[in-house]
Amino acid sequence: MDSISLSEVTVIRRTHLGFMHSFKQPFSGVTRSPKFCSSKVEGSNAISSSVSSTKSQFGKGESLARIADSGYKMNGVNLKNRTLISSVKERLLLDVYDDEYGGVVVDHGKLPSNPYEFSSMLRNSLLNWRRKGKKGVWLKLPVEQSELVPIAVKEGFEYHHAEKGYVMLTYWIPEEEPCMLPANASHQVGVGGFVLNQHKEVLVVQEKYSTSLNTGQWKLPTGFINESEEIFSGAVREVKEETGVDTEFLEVIAFRHAHNVAFEKSDLFFICMLKALSDKIIIDNLEIKAAKWMPLVEFVEQPMIKGDKMFKRVTEICEARLRQRYCGLSPHRLVSTFDGRPSSLYYNVVDGNDDDDPSHSTCTADFY
Repeated sequence: MDSISLSEVTVIRRTHLGFMHSFKQPFSGVTRSPKFCSSKVEGSNAISSSVSSTKSQFGKGESLARIADSGYKMNGVNLKNRTLISSVKERLLLDVYDDEYGGVVVDHGKLPSNPYEFSSMLRNSLLNWRRKGKKGVWLKLPVEQSELVPIAVKEGFEYHHAEKGYVMLTYWIPEEEPCMLPANASHQVGVGGFVLNQHKEVLVVQEKYSTSLNTGQWKLPTGFINESEEIFSGAVREVKEETGVDTEFLEVIAFRHAHNVAFEKSDLFFICMLKALSDKIIIDNLEIKAAKWMPLVEFVEQPMIKGDKMFKRVTEICEARLRQRYCGLSPHRLVSTFDGRPSSLYYNVVDGNDDDDPSHSTCTADFY
C-alpha cells in the first residue's frame, strides 16, 4: 500500500464537522481532538493529534504508512492506523467510475445532499484526480440539487448541456493539453412528409403559428425527430399527428443542411416521400390551422414554391421521382461490429437490393 503524504494528513485534519459527526457513530465513546480525528490509542507509535508532532515524525524520516504497521486498540478492538486513515480518505472523495478516455464520471446518485460536504469533497476529488493523471470530468447535477451548480462553477466546471431534469458540467484537468471533451449536440433534425394519394394529390397544411411571409401558404407537414427516433418513423408520426392520415415510408428524397438556425444550432431537414394509406383528414388543432389534399400541379404553382429556389428544386426532385427518373434513399437495418447494435443505413439500389431481386428495387416503388 502507498505511503500517506503529509499533505493528505492535512486534508484529513481539515475535514469539516459533518464528516466527523458521521465518523463518530461506529466508534462511539472515543475521545477526539478538535484538531484531528484522533483517538486514545495503546502502543508506542500512536498518531499524534498535533501538526507539530506529525511534522516531527516525518522530519525523522518515519512515514505514516510505517507507523500504521503498529497495531493499537480502540474500545478494546485491535485496529491498524493505515486502515483508519484509508477509510477517512474514502469518505472525502466523490463516488466516480472511469470512462473510456482516461476521465471520470461522477455518480450523481451518490452525491452528498449538504452543499458544504459537496464543496469539500469536490475539491479533494479534483486533487486526487489530478494526482492520478485523469483528464476529463463529467458532473451531472439533478434539478433537485441545483444548489450545487454554483459550487461546481466556482471550482472551474463549465456548462456542457442541460435537459429537463439535470444540468451536465465538465472539467478538463490537464492544463498543458487542449480540451478533448466532445461538445454538446450541434444539430437539430427535422422531417417533411411528401404524401401522395391515388388521385395524384399532395397532402398540405397551413400552420396556426407562422411568420407573416408564410401566412396562408400551403406547405408539407413537417416536424422534429424525437430522441432515439428513426427518420422514417418520425416522418410517419409527424404526418399522422398533424393530419390524421396514415402513411407508409418510401424514401428520403433529399435533405437540407443549414446553420445558425434555432439557438445557433445547425439543422438537418429530410424530405421524405410517403405513400398514403388513408384519406380522411383530422387536423391537430394545437398546431395546424387547416389541411387538405391539393393537386400536385396547383401545389407547384404556389408563389412561395415558384419564388424559392430550394422549394422549387425539392418539388422538381419529387416529380422526377414519380416518373422514375430519380431514385431516393431507403433505410436498411444493419449491425456494425463497431458497437454491435443495429442501425439504419440509407442508400438506393438501382439493379436490385440485398437479396438481388430487381423487383425489390427502391426505384420501382408504387406511390399510389
